[in-house]
Amino acid sequence: MTHTRSFAVDIGWRALLKDLGIRADHVLRRANLPQDLLARPGSSLTTPEYFRFWQSVEAEAGDTLFPLRVVQAITTESFVPPIFAALCSAHLWQAARRLAKYKELIAPMKLEVARAAGGDLSLTPRWLEAEDEVPFSLMAAELAFLVRLARLATREPVRVLRVAMPRLPDEPEVQAYAEFFGARVVPGKLPCVTFASHDATRPFLTANEAMWQIFEPELRQRLGEVASTATTAERVHAVLLELLPSGEATIEAVAGRLALSKRTLQRRLTDERESFRTVLNRTREGLARHYLAKTDISGGEIAFLLGFEDPNSFFRAFHEWTGQTAESVRHAARLN
Repeated sequence: MTHTRSFAVDIGWRALLKDLGIRADHVLRRANLPQDLLARPGSSLTTPEYFRFWQSVEAEAGDTLFPLRVVQAITTESFVPPIFAALCSAHLWQAARRLAKYKELIAPMKLEVARAAGGDLSLTPRWLEAEDEVPFSLMAAELAFLVRLARLATREPVRVLRVAMPRLPDEPEVQAYAEFFGARVVPGKLPCVTFASHDATRPFLTANEAMWQIFEPELRQRLGEVASTATTAERVHAVLLELLPSGEATIEAVAGRLALSKRTLQRRLTDERESFRTVLNRTREGLARHYLAKTDISGGEIAFLLGFEDPNSFFRAFHEWTGQTAESVRHAARLN
């Protein structure tokens, strides 16, 4: 897969920095970045610029532990594509693979996902165009985010088996990181966090309802909420709403959720003059129109949430469904 060459800088950074007691203008000036960067929709930074940004946040924070404050502020109250997709996953192992796909789509980095013979899960973020040392705070925030996600999704105080980082803070701070992770932080060539097998497959609970509230009623009625008189196509649609963000929207997965064989599901859809492909495309189109009209997320993020391999596949499909480009639909929605 071709990786993007820049890091998106969400306008949410301005609010986050304010919550941390850090002046955004000081950060941008120190990093030699445009003063209106965080006010521009769709802003992005090269890898060197992104590292300078994090180094400047580090310097302005004056606190080696500020990455922990950043991730502790993460909730499921607002719609964030990678968190939404992860929470729609079955467990951490599946969520990690979705996050790896997300990073490939939106940044010049990757998340290496590896399971040992015994099932332990190791996650290693890597910055593909890093020529300089990766800022400590960025490495710490990436690892801490993964742990925070596991705890949010399972609602359990997940403790990791091992945490490694190329550089460690001084003793008082390294102890605070150990307390957060639930394991001693040790030196390692690459930043890496390892979860026990039982935590890797611990079931994720349903995504927080607050995150689903951004959808219109017909786009948030999951399987447990459909009427007993619903058609098979309506039930497939309801299952797809949950499976698409998780990247598992296959006919086999849908049939499994409905406790049907693949052949029975196909027959019932045929009896209704439907097919799995038509219901899938209709569901994807409805979600795509919602994301374009109601959110500011990028085409790459929409492709990710709809289970496409890359943005171009989504753009081509959207044009086939509607006869319009995704951008023209977004522009028209803004005008209205």
